[in-house]
Amino acid sequence: MKEQIHTIPINDAMANEGECPFCYIEKRAEERLLDFTLGAGASYMEADIREKTDTAGFCRAHYKKLFAYGNALGNAWMLKTHYRRLNDEMAAEFKSFKPGKADKKPKLFGGVKNSDAKEPSNPIAAWCKRKEATCFVCDSLKKTFDAYVDTFFTMYKKDDAFKRQLQQSKGFCITHFGDLCEAADRRLKEAERKEFYDTMLPLQQMNMERLYEDVAWFIEKYDYKNKDADWKDSKDAIQRGMQKLKGGYPAEPFYQMKK
Repeated sequence: MKEQIHTIPINDAMANEGECPFCYIEKRAEERLLDFTLGAGASYMEADIREKTDTAGFCRAHYKKLFAYGNALGNAWMLKTHYRRLNDEMAAEFKSFKPGKADKKPKLFGGVKNSDAKEPSNPIAAWCKRKEATCFVCDSLKKTFDAYVDTFFTMYKKDDAFKRQLQQSKGFCITHFGDLCEAADRRLKEAERKEFYDTMLPLQQMNMERLYEDVAWFIEKYDYKNKDADWKDSKDAIQRGMQKLKGGYPAEPFYQMKK
């Protein structure tokens, strides 16, 4: 399959040969979004971008990454206009609020799992919950990630060389492997799905066992009897092991603005 602009990130990720190509794609896409939001192009000064960031806000994790990015003035501008919008919304919520009857069984302690809980009956609590549900970077990243997943399966169906490269890879982190399995059921026909799972399930299982062995040997190296033994592939087993379970790059520092 001839390389095109939208296939380059997939090929780059596969060439990286890390524990999960989609962690690599996600990382690079997030860095571009941080640059777009706070970088030298000053997107936060554009009215249409500020409208989006004011509306969505940011999640806790991305506020931390935006702070670490290093553009204090840009962060201050986004906070100022977001606070203005948020305070206006809050004032309207407070003005219309009338205390109602308390729930007899609070959701956190009434046997209902937090993930199964519906929107709070208290309108102020519901408003607060809605504010937690959106993040400009997360929402943008999801759209980008979904597009790359679609490209991945287009390449899988049309490019035999890509398929062979995938078969020789180290698999994926659990989080992104789940995303791929979900997408495979939408994007592949029955025969294609069988071939995909016949290859990918053993590959994923083999690489999970590989990580187990790396972590186990890392521990064994702390036994005085093994002090002169070879580390094998276990020196960075902790961060790779964490990545394989939940994604991301635990050992890497926060991405910062290029000055």
